[in-house]
Order: sequence, then structure tokens, then C-alpha cells
Amino acid sequence: MTRSAALAVTLVAAAAAFASPALAAPALLAHQAPLAIDTAATAWILTSTALVLLMTLPGLALFYGGMVRKKNIISVVAQSAAAFAIVSVLWFLVGYSLSFGKGPDAINGFIGGVEAAFLNGVTAQTAHSLLPGLPELLFVAFQMTFAIITPALIAGAFAERMKFSASLLFFGLWHLIVYAPICHQVWGGGYLGGLGVLDFAGGAVVHVNAGVAGLVCALVLGPRHGFGRDNMAPANLVYSAIGTGLLLVGWLGFNAGSAGAADALAATAAFNTILAAGSAALGWMTIEWFDRKRPTLLGLLSGVVGGLVAITPAAGFVDPKGAFFIGLIGGPACYAGAVWLKHALKYDDSLDAFGVHGVGGIVGALLTGVFATTTVNALSEGATVWKQAIGLVGVIAWSAVGTFVVLMICKFTTGLRVTKDEEVEGLDYTQHGEAIH
Repeated sequence: MTRSAALAVTLVAAAAAFASPALAAPALLAHQAPLAIDTAATAWILTSTALVLLMTLPGLALFYGGMVRKKNIISVVAQSAAAFAIVSVLWFLVGYSLSFGKGPDAINGFIGGVEAAFLNGVTAQTAHSLLPGLPELLFVAFQMTFAIITPALIAGAFAERMKFSASLLFFGLWHLIVYAPICHQVWGGGYLGGLGVLDFAGGAVVHVNAGVAGLVCALVLGPRHGFGRDNMAPANLVYSAIGTGLLLVGWLGFNAGSAGAADALAATAAFNTILAAGSAALGWMTIEWFDRKRPTLLGLLSGVVGGLVAITPAAGFVDPKGAFFIGLIGGPACYAGAVWLKHALKYDDSLDAFGVHGVGGIVGALLTGVFATTTVNALSEGATVWKQAIGLVGVIAWSAVGTFVVLMICKFTTGLRVTKDEEVEGLDYTQHGEAIH
């Protein structure tokens, strides 16, 4: 038997074993049966799932695609598509279980167990305790969309220079080693959530996590050839504007969907999301106008995204006044991260994954401790900047170390960077054999 045939037989046998009724019995401890469906909540989370999925394809793909040079547009879009494909499959295989599992093999609040691998025990009649009125498969799908966009965000940091094969391996390993444990620690019953760290829709789990990982990638890979010397202006800001619009609309599912129901909390989160995006865009534009003597479309778009990032951890914990100030502070903070900090430290975060998502997420998480109010959400009781800072330290440390480990695995297997000649020619043709004419 050939090696490939033996591997195929092994995978089929493993799949059959996981799918067997005997191993399906130890389902997630949070399952409920029979299921009493909240139809209004189910309809809203179905809609929110579609909205968040829209954020990656085509939202983020177009946002990033327009910001790179013409010779690399296809490669960046391909990375978003690849993140979707890889993470959606891994989420089914084991990612969901590692993130939200609470079985006997969960490890001390750091990572969930594997009892729900292959979604064993998840049926049309089960629900997760976090959203008991929803079919659990919908909860799985909604959380999957968050898992998909997070590694896709990181691609903005290594755009225009990482091998496509390396990015595939990176997405898969990073999901298992970094995303799933952090998701469990904050949302899945792990130790950070137990400490009272507040993260309504992914400020830490998604944005700080992705931003820190992006910074590590930028430092390990080094700058693009010609960085600081050659013209690396965006190829098509209209693509980026369309992508920003899709992200803005999709973000309503991201934040308001995290309320878990079609209720007043979802309405508050939706309004806060729109308001913070607008105030952050004005804040970014104002600082840029003073600093560079003119406002730019790229700055406005970046400000919108920065505001969306900053309000994400706070959307369901603050009132509109808090959302306004979070956006107004978050926009200039992201400008400082994307422009001043990057220039001062001379690292090449190609599309400002850290400058916008890392900095915006950190600022938003800390300000959640300032503006959270029980008049919006009873879970705001006891919220402090100190607790939020503890959560950020935990997420930053895990993300930085885990990302470095993943990059080293990629370096010694697929290799990380394309050659100089391939980079100069462009990744669209050298990695995919395609080009925009």
C-alpha cells in the first residue's frame, strides 16, 4: 500500500470512529434537550451569521485587496478565501470543541476538550448554555464566522511577501494553537472570563489576538523589498471603499448578533457600532489633516474600521455616550499606531493589522472598563480597567508566543517568504499563475 493510500485509509477510519454512536455519547456538558426554540432569536442569529460571513468574503478581501499593489491583489483575496476554507473545516473537526468544550479533558480553563470533535453530540435538539434558545448548530455556525475572519485579518500584516503554502499552514496551525485556546479562555468558560474580563463581541478574542499575531509576523518575516523606498501606494481605493462598506454592514451582525437575541441589547449594540465608526472616522481625519495637511479617503476608511474595532469589546456594555467617546479616542489611537508607531519602529505591517486591529482592540478593551454601565448590561457590574488590562496581558502573551511557534513550524517546513524575484514580479502570477490586466 502506498503512503498516500495508507494515509487516506487512516483518515477514513478516524472519521468513522468519531462519527460512531458510541463515541458521540459524551456530548458537551452544556447541552440541553429537548430544545425549545426562540424563533425570533434564531431568525436574528441566522441573519447575523450571514452578515459576519460577509465580512470576510467579500468584505475583508476587497478592503485588503484594494490596499496592496496591483500585482498582489489576487494573492490577498486568495488568502481570505483560504482562511474561510481551512477554518470552516477545522471548526467542524475540532475547533469548536477546543473553543467551547467543557468535558473532562478540558485543561484548567486554558483550552476545551475534544468530546465534541466532528460535532459529536451536537444535534438538532441540542443547545449550548450560552444561547439556550438557539439550535446548537446555529451557535456553532455563528461562532465559526468569528473564527474565520480572525486569521484572515492577520494576512494584512504579511501581505505581498509570504508564500501561499506557508499561509495555508499558518492559518490551520494558528487556529488550533492560538485562536481556539484564547476563545475558550475568554468566552468558553476559561480563566479570563472567570476573572470578569469583558469582551462583548471579540475585541480581545478577534482583534487584539489578530493584531498581535500580525505584529509578530511582520517582525519575523521582515520588510518587503523596497519598503521605505519604493512606491507601495494602494492599487484601488474604490475596492477598499466597497470592502469597508461591507465590513460596516457585516459588523452589525458581529456586534448586535453577539447579544444573542433580537432585543434591546442588540439594538444598543447596533447603534453603538454605527456611532463609534462615525466618530472614529472623524477623529482619524482630524488628526491626519493636521499631520499631513490633507484628509485622505484611505484615512477615512481606516478610521471607520478603527472605530468598529474599538467598539467591539464594549458594544453591549456601554451607552451611546460611551460609544461616542470610544470611537473618538479609538480613531486617533489607530492613526498613531498605523502611522507614527510603525514609522518610529520601522517594522513593515503591510496593511496595518496591528496598527488598527491591535491598537484599536487594546484601546477599546481598556475603555470598556471605563464606560461599561449596568444600565445597559447587568454583566457590567464590577467592570474595571484593571480587569480588562489583565485580560489583555493574557491574550497578548498567548498570541505572541503561539504565533511565533507557528511561524517557526512554517519556516522549517514550507518556508515563509517568496524569493526576491518572485516578490518583485508579484505574488498574483508567481503564486497563482493569475493576474489582473
